[in-house]
Amino acid sequence: MYKYIITPLLLCCLALPAMADDVQLQDNHPDRYVVVKGDTLWGISGKFLKDPWKWPQVWKMNRTEIKNPHRIYPGDVVVLDTSSGHPELRLLQETVTLQPGIREEALEKEAVPTIAPNIIAPFLSQPLVIENDELNNSPIIIAGQEDRVAMSPGSQIYVNRIDEGEGLLWHVYRPGNILHDPETTEPLGVEAVYLGDATITRYGVPASGEIVRANQEILPNDKLVAAPDVLQDNFVPRAPNSEINGRIMSIYGGVNEGGPNSIVTINRGSNDGLEEGHVLSINRMGTYISKNPRKKKTTEKFPMKEYRYKDVEAKDEIFDEDSPKAAVEKPVEKTKPAKEYDPKEDPANNPTLVRLPDERIGLLMVFRTFERVSYALVMQASRPVNVLDIVKTP
Repeated sequence: MYKYIITPLLLCCLALPAMADDVQLQDNHPDRYVVVKGDTLWGISGKFLKDPWKWPQVWKMNRTEIKNPHRIYPGDVVVLDTSSGHPELRLLQETVTLQPGIREEALEKEAVPTIAPNIIAPFLSQPLVIENDELNNSPIIIAGQEDRVAMSPGSQIYVNRIDEGEGLLWHVYRPGNILHDPETTEPLGVEAVYLGDATITRYGVPASGEIVRANQEILPNDKLVAAPDVLQDNFVPRAPNSEINGRIMSIYGGVNEGGPNSIVTINRGSNDGLEEGHVLSINRMGTYISKNPRKKKTTEKFPMKEYRYKDVEAKDEIFDEDSPKAAVEKPVEKTKPAKEYDPKEDPANNPTLVRLPDERIGLLMVFRTFERVSYALVMQASRPVNVLDIVKTP
């Protein structure tokens, strides 16, 4: 069981005057707030700030402090001071009575997490994006005890090779869906399916091990990936320092819509400057509408003509909608392959159309990055979040 100590606030005396223009306080913000068990850093920040990811500015955190921030505990008091004309947050680390007759000491408490750890805990080590054919060179389960085909917790396994010193705990994976960049269609990696965990009991060729956890049946030819010694579980929500523009590629669970607490993958990663804790806005792309309000708006980027056919006596003939048969016979609908891009049919080049502005519909926070792909948690959403929605620096 991993212990998630995910972070928080830092003592600070003054907020810079320039920051006051950027940071907006909630209309009904409290003057002070006593932290209680179950709070999250995002929730506490939201009690004071309209944009919770801007709290590092108010606390005047530098790069080092963002990487290794101080902790906040239940019973600590967060105080807002506006006497100087600029908002200042102070953390008073004092013992506060949370319930009659019960007092808590700081050393006995768990630090307040940035977000609810039970939501992202499995994703810190589990779904895995495999880049550069890494899974092809991973150790392989070659057999189970007594030639069992399906293995479950307690089953002994044999692995083609694991040398001593390569690790004791291993995750078991199976190649899953290929992640394609929705803008370029380029494959960015393979999202491996997490199956369970195994411990190695004997190193060598072959090696022996035991399944200690299984989400589903584990089979021969499934792959092993060494479990990381240290997990990134200490997040400071903040905006990226550079302009990020990307798309949501998928929503965990194979659905096309999500909302708050949904896990999504985006087509940007560490190579693009993303880090754990970065907050991005979610935006819905504006549609094209006619400049003449009486005309129907167009949302297709590359319109295609559709042709309908009716199958009669093993051969196709064009279906005439005006014929007498049309009222009683339902046509079989088919669509011809999409035509190649024609600039004349692109709505962006149509002078009679105008594109509405993109609309911000929510926020997400990146909690795990790979080179070209990241996992993020939807923090807020005013409308359903869809695959292909735009993500960008807020």
